Amino acid sequence: MMRRRSFVAGALLATATATTSTPAAASASGAAGAAAPPGPSVTPLGTTRLDPQALYFVSYDGLVNNNSFQKSGLLTHRGHQYAVWYTASRAAVVARRALGDADWATVTLDHRLKSDDSHNVISMGVSTLDGRLHLNMDSHSNGYFYVKSVAGLMDDPSAAAWTPDVFGPVLTSLDGTELTSQFTYPQFLTTPEGRLQLSYRAGVSGNGRNALAEYDGTRWTALGEWTASTGTYTSAHGSSTARNMYLHGVDYGGDGRLHAFFTWREQSAAVMCASGGLSNHDTGYVYSTDRGRTWRNDAGTLVATTGGPGLVAVDSPGLVVDPLDPDHSLMNQESQAVDSTGLPHAVISYVPGRFGQCTTDYAADRTAHGRAFHLRKDASGGWTKTEIPVPPHSTQRTRLVLDAHDNAYAVLPRGHIAGASRASGYTDWALLHDAADLNAFGEVVVDEARVGADNTLSFLYQETSTGTAPSALHVADFALPG
Repeated sequence: MMRRRSFVAGALLATATATTSTPAAASASGAAGAAAPPGPSVTPLGTTRLDPQALYFVSYDGLVNNNSFQKSGLLTHRGHQYAVWYTASRAAVVARRALGDADWATVTLDHRLKSDDSHNVISMGVSTLDGRLHLNMDSHSNGYFYVKSVAGLMDDPSAAAWTPDVFGPVLTSLDGTELTSQFTYPQFLTTPEGRLQLSYRAGVSGNGRNALAEYDGTRWTALGEWTASTGTYTSAHGSSTARNMYLHGVDYGGDGRLHAFFTWREQSAAVMCASGGLSNHDTGYVYSTDRGRTWRNDAGTLVATTGGPGLVAVDSPGLVVDPLDPDHSLMNQESQAVDSTGLPHAVISYVPGRFGQCTTDYAADRTAHGRAFHLRKDASGGWTKTEIPVPPHSTQRTRLVLDAHDNAYAVLPRGHIAGASRASGYTDWALLHDAADLNAFGEVVVDEARVGADNTLSFLYQETSTGTAPSALHVADFALPG
């Protein structure tokens, strides 16, 4: 049985303890020597419309076209940007444009969304070894659909046709490689060598395991599961013997280290103070230095071997980097990023203890009192957490972005953008852009690759509608400091 540390949520709001300077002070001190790096800023570059009538239905408080845990629903590669969504007729569409163009070219795939479930997103990935675009779509604890392009399509996009002929048939396996009949949350990532990996959950909410598959430019291989759903977790209220790990992401740093923040969701409501809460607890962190074959905790201790008998479990040592009991409606699958020095950052959100020690209605309580926090590992090896003083006023998730100078941006629900400077030690969070004019619903899908490609923050959003009336789907672009 896992021993629990006592914890009061409100006491965890930490600030940086190292000596820091404001952007203005940093600029002044840099005037005598090298120019100080710029602080965070966003300059609107305009929006483009993907679809005037995209599919719209609210499920699990979200939309199927803009769930922020998609990786990636919007993607930049070799000077072109790609987007995926479902049309009002439920057809799966993939589009592309040259960066800077206003017009998107679309291809309709031979697949229609099978159910009104916002989990059933479309995710994209690029295998740079053979220049293919890969898509995984339409799954929530059941079978998935997979399609890939012809080889070389992504290598020279301006010379390649954009027609249905460049995509192969829609399959229910990875080219014959079977994974699981209970598949959810596809996330593609590319290894430093150019292999394409697919992260996914096998099983169901409250009783699932994370797993990896890998494409070497020729074929897919199932690497296996690396987390466990077993073990006993005990809170102040009761115990649970099944759960799943929800990932905030899986991301390679510049040094090739693979990072993963996560939270646990318990199957049993007995661990909560009230049944209307959310059984998520604790923020954990693990990393891999061998492309996801083994996993280590923050101290470097081996805690799992992918596909092996030893898996990351709730009672594995040294996992928790920010403890929180299940009574504060901690959100799962929020966001993470890796800075230029290889240090991991995350955004997490929950109802702080100053608003009470028991959420009884997670949707209402999060909307009224939920706050987002920036959690990061600092150069000394410790962990620092800072509250972002822009309340989300939403149940939904926030996306984290780091620019070329490691300034941090939180893209909040409905497209509001807050920022903090690296120079301040990320203590100067402030609202940079109020996106009320977008009329956006809920979460946004950020193009992670474009930030590095041309210093542009680009995100996909869908306009608010009512019932199941279709609404417009857009991409908004903002220039970041170069």
